[in-house]
Amino acid sequence: MSEFPKLSQPALRALHNAGIADLYHLSKLTEKEFSRLHGIGPTAIKALREAMAAKGLTFVAG
Repeated sequence: MSEFPKLSQPALRALHNAGIADLYHLSKLTEKEFSRLHGIGPTAIKALREAMAAKGLTFVAG
């Protein structure tokens, strides 16, 4: 079972294609770097930011 929240298929493909397997890996990127991935939009960023916060994670400052 994925720890990612419910996301669109393009967003899930973007995560997969970038090699991001979980929220911990996602927390190694800046939000700006992450938002540049093809398939990632404002809705996915908001959902993932909230899921990360629930686990005490954030995007890298930058």
